[in-house]
Amino acid sequence: MSANDTPRAYDAVIVGAGHNGLVAAAYLARAGRSVLVLERLDHTGGAAVSSRPFAGIDARLSRYSYLVSLLPDKIVRDLGLDFRVRARTISSYTPVERAGRPTGLLVGGGEQRTREAFARLTGGDREYEAWRRFYGMTGRVARRVFPTLTEPLPTRDDLRRRVDDETAWRTLFEEPLGVAVERTFADDLVRGVVLTDALIGTFADAHDPSLAQNRCFLYHVIGGGTGAWDVPVGGMGALTDALAAAARAAGARIATGHEAIRIDTDGRTAEVVHRTADGEAVAVARHVLVNASPHELAALTGDAAPEPAEGAQLKVNMLLERLPRLRDPGTDPREAFAGTFHIAEGYTQLATAHAQAAAGELPGAPPSEIYCHSLTDPTILGPGLAERGWHTLTLFGLHTPARLFDRDNDAVREELLKSTLAQLDAHLAEPLADCLATDADGRPCIEAKTPLDLERDLRLPGGNIFHRALSWPYTQEGGGRWGVETRHANVLLCGAGAVRGGGVSGVPGHNAAMAVLEAAG
Repeated sequence: MSANDTPRAYDAVIVGAGHNGLVAAAYLARAGRSVLVLERLDHTGGAAVSSRPFAGIDARLSRYSYLVSLLPDKIVRDLGLDFRVRARTISSYTPVERAGRPTGLLVGGGEQRTREAFARLTGGDREYEAWRRFYGMTGRVARRVFPTLTEPLPTRDDLRRRVDDETAWRTLFEEPLGVAVERTFADDLVRGVVLTDALIGTFADAHDPSLAQNRCFLYHVIGGGTGAWDVPVGGMGALTDALAAAARAAGARIATGHEAIRIDTDGRTAEVVHRTADGEAVAVARHVLVNASPHELAALTGDAAPEPAEGAQLKVNMLLERLPRLRDPGTDPREAFAGTFHIAEGYTQLATAHAQAAAGELPGAPPSEIYCHSLTDPTILGPGLAERGWHTLTLFGLHTPARLFDRDNDAVREELLKSTLAQLDAHLAEPLADCLATDADGRPCIEAKTPLDLERDLRLPGGNIFHRALSWPYTQEGGGRWGVETRHANVLLCGAGAVRGGGVSGVPGHNAAMAVLEAAG
């Protein structure tokens, strides 16, 4: 359609075909609304995609987002999605050297086995009992809070009453998480394992007065009402492919290669100007849902830009010809890498890494966590690879804010990758490099993405995987009834930057669709 054509009118135009935009499209189309989804890239999925990053190798990796916890079963059921997840048999493994000998903490495989692992590491039952009480508390909060994510926003007082546990409320919502971690646990390694969930994509100290670490921790322990992080069968792209299929089947039109460049609205009707291969075009809509960052929303509407966002992670994808052997003789690599494999994530190490990065330096011992998707779901490997013992590895590094890469993104990326892998190698009985597969061009199968790479590739502001700081899951000033409203009555934010956004959840997409349907009566 050229700019001179008469614009077609839709009930809703959705800007961005990431998973939240597709959730909204599917709900609205199934409710009988006419829906157009505009996506600037040549494919759907946003950051929730599967791809083959290594030349000539048939392995579909979850290239950016990689685990599922916050996606409500309700959305999967409502939309009839052909999508499944598998639980990981092991929660985590954290290697460490104690008294000059390699050992580690394996969490999972049953209560008795986990209790024994704590006892071997710490010399008694105290830390395990503290662990059991602490996560019993977060589990109770999860069961109360998670169902509210797909309901209109509760007030702070309403949510507090729903939690109905003043100790839990104080621990998670009012005082810096470090207070509870230090009060509850004595072992530095155990403290670090707990704290890591507060630092995923979040650059904060355990005692940060902003409580950014608490908000991050909360979203990492409430998923599904259990806090479990599961593996998407077929890779993350299986979810967005299923969502796109559901939206199309319900009648939504998805136009890839169509980049929205401006939204004009009077609060009742909106025009979305978008760029296509044939030039500019205009779509008219009663509602516009923006599945992009608040920064992108402001640029489209001409509003003042929000506070700058900053990401703080290193994402590394790898393909191995075999899993490396561990220095810890009592742990099978197939179990250690099946869960979250923590590296340099002791409590003191995390504090040191944060202080170094805050001072403008790369952490001397970069903290990171790793897991192997193919141990739980080998379907992402092409024919023959699994039988030959090949595996994927996903590494997520912490405390690497975007500012560290400003001077020379490529050089700093290589320096950080080298030192991050050195921290892993310190716990292996053989160098990881010896296990890496090579692609069709003879290059090692490893790729690393900094926050600046994510900003360039996915338009994540500052490379922030949540689009901006995570919000508390209750009413915010100006946040509206569903947490997706903007100052424009018929323009909604349905991306990760919405209240209760962040992660692969579909919650902002669901809530934006509910707001549209509710407004229509």
